[in-house]
Amino acid sequence: MKTHRPINDNDPGLTIGKLAKAAGVNVETIRYYQRIGLIAEPSKPAQGYRTYPTDMVKRIRFIKRAQELGFSLDEITDLLSLNDRDCDEARHIAEHKQEIIQQRIDDLSAMQRELTKLIKACKKNIAGQERCAIIATLTKDRRQ
Repeated sequence: MKTHRPINDNDPGLTIGKLAKAAGVNVETIRYYQRIGLIAEPSKPAQGYRTYPTDMVKRIRFIKRAQELGFSLDEITDLLSLNDRDCDEARHIAEHKQEIIQQRIDDLSAMQRELTKLIKACKKNIAGQERCAIIATLTKDRRQ
């Protein structure tokens, strides 16, 4: 991965601490992103601190926002590798993620329906006359 340098000589860049603050993350997040290759680590001058171009703030914000939307770091790496004209590939990645999310929603809805049934059955239990429906169901061997 290329080392990002300030866009122009007038951009002194940001230290890792200032970059972290501007992007709304902590320093360890930036170091982690460097270790896994999401962002490049700039070279360290003979004297002084590494500096990151100010546009790195946008890249880190993109990564964090993509994570919030449920994209894995591998998927984010794929998205970052695309240029602005690879809209078809970006759409394909997003459609795949949408399918995964829809499956999760379907699974959670099924779980909600089952829990609703169990809660109703538990409410019908009169002072311990029956075994608790929730505990009985969760204890049951599903292979039978």
